[in-house]
This record gives sequence, structure tokens and C-alpha cells, in this order.
Amino acid sequence: MTSGSFKLWLALGTALGAGPAIAQPQPDPLAPLAPAPPQMTSPPAATPYVIPTPAPAALRDRIAALARGFNGKAGISVVAIRDGWQVDHNATALYPQQSCSKLWVAITALDAVDRGSVRLDDRVTIGRNDLTLFHQPIRAKVLGGGHTTTLGALLFTAITESDNTANDKLMRSIGGPDAVRDTILRKGLGSIRFFDGERALQSKVAGLIWSQSYSIGDGFYKARSALPLSLRRASFERYIADPYDGASPRSVALALARLKRGELLSPASTSRLLSTMASTRTGKARVRAALSPGWKWSHKAGTGQSFQGRIGGINDIGILSAPDGSAYAMAIMTVPNRSDGASQGLMQSVTRAVIAAHNARRGG
Repeated sequence: MTSGSFKLWLALGTALGAGPAIAQPQPDPLAPLAPAPPQMTSPPAATPYVIPTPAPAALRDRIAALARGFNGKAGISVVAIRDGWQVDHNATALYPQQSCSKLWVAITALDAVDRGSVRLDDRVTIGRNDLTLFHQPIRAKVLGGGHTTTLGALLFTAITESDNTANDKLMRSIGGPDAVRDTILRKGLGSIRFFDGERALQSKVAGLIWSQSYSIGDGFYKARSALPLSLRRASFERYIADPYDGASPRSVALALARLKRGELLSPASTSRLLSTMASTRTGKARVRAALSPGWKWSHKAGTGQSFQGRIGGINDIGILSAPDGSAYAMAIMTVPNRSDGASQGLMQSVTRAVIAAHNARRGG
């Protein structure tokens, strides 16, 4: 009801209630509203400004030099969870996540557990129509006559083995890609995109639309090879330029820091996910290869498709833990111009730099 209509209704109602009365002129419904009376409110209490701990200058300079010397595109973000500083380099641009996006599926699943929507011991059966492509160790069990397992087992396999079929089945069991995107938005994780699961993403990167026939034998590779080279190149370059699953290293590192601090999940779910990430078996030549004795790396790695010598994303994201309990959330995301070895070398060098800075600040 408009303001003018309300005034007319009020006038008529008053007249009817009081008996016959002289007709009043009708208000102009297009007349501007009268200004509202001023509201007297108390000013909000001042929030004290806290100067964050400055990042070690030597580490900041070292990371910048490493990134500048990388043959390709590299984004690096390191958050010192205990000390509060952060070092970023090219960390706000979007980089292909690839299998690093499995982390958001796991967080969505555990958040659903925390809210009572599902249980990790809920049983699910995986059939041939659930198979995906590329790395899927669970495929052998499915082809053996179907495989019944639990949501908890799917989560563990998706993170530790980077199993695409386990990940997509887990995703569909907890509400699909929309549920994951909702979790990212609801928890305020920032510049992090999520596409429609592994098989949809990998098909689109290659210039294809997913067909379940691609999961049989070398069906996907044959279909991809049959495409004109120009179309494959255009699809690959389009993905690199604006990845459908893109994320900024800064947002990823801050989300990991919040995970470690227990701000995203219940204590039980936080502990479970970090323990699972510590059991990851992929990416051995990345951050893990540079660990000093007593240091631990709880993480998720991601690797994209290769096209004419280029790889569409080589990443390692996780929590680096020192022997004294200090922890650093790190996101190192790259698109190398030629070889994957350059990305691995960069990740190892960044890790050594963070460890050296930690030891220097603590006299270790």
C-alpha cells in the first residue's frame, strides 16, 4: 500500500467511525513524503585500532624475489596464525584451483555434519554412472560390481588420494555444487569459485561437455583428441585467463587460517579435517619436500590438464606447523609457462624461506 493510499484509507475510516462529515480533499498520491523526524541514537562504541604484527621484511622480500623469478604466473600468500602477520605476492588474482577445490567440498560436508543434516557413517553406493575421469583409485572397486562405503570414507579418499569419483559422489550426497557455493558464501571465504564438480570442470577446460561415456576406458582422451587444436587451445587459454574454479591465494590462506583457529567448523570436525589433510599422499615433491625435521604439512594439492607443454594450474595449499606449535596457512598457486618442476621448486623455496624466518624470529 502506498503512503497516499494509506492516508486516504485512514481518512475514510475516521469519517465512517465518527458519522457524517464534510468530505475532505483527497491527498495527492504523487506528492513527496514528509521528511521523517530525526532519530536520536547513541553513537557506536569506538573500536580500538590494533596494529597488526609486521611481517618479517626479509621474508617479504624473499617471497617477492622468488615469485618474480618464476617462469609463469605465481600467487603466494602466507599467514602467521599465531603472530598475525601476512605476506602476499600476486595474491588477489584468481588462479585455477583444480583438486584444491576438494577442500571446500570437505568443509561443506563437515559443516552439514555439524548442523545435523548428514552423518559421516551414512552409507552410499557408487555405481558406474558415478565414475569420473583422471585420478580415481576407487574406480577398480566400482567396476568390480559396485562399491558401498560411507560419507566419511569418501571424504578421506577425496582429500588424501585426490580421488575425483569419491569427491564428486561426496559433493552430490551433500547437496551438489550449490551447497558448496552456499558454504563458501555463508562463511565469507572471499574470492573462491566452485564449479560443478570434477568431471564437469575437466570437460569444460578441454572444450567438451561431459558425457558418461568418457568414464569408460580412454573415452575422454579420444574425445579430447578429436577436437580441433584451435578449439582446445582457445578453451585452455580461456580457462587460464578466467578459471571457472578460480580462487585468490589470499582468500585461500585466510580461509585456512580460520579453519585452523576453529572458526569454520566444530572442534571435532576441525580436528578431523586437519588430521585428514595431514594424511594427504599427493604432492610429495611440493611443499612437503622442503620440510625441516619436526615440521608438518597438512594440505591439499591440485594439478590441471596439460596442453602443449603447459599445465593449467599447479598448487599446494595447507597448514605448515612448526615443532613449537606455531602454524602458518600457506597458499602457493601457479600456472607455469613450461614445466611442472618450476612450480615444485618455487613451493620448496617458499617453504624454506618461511621456516628460516620462523627460526630467525625465535632464535632457532
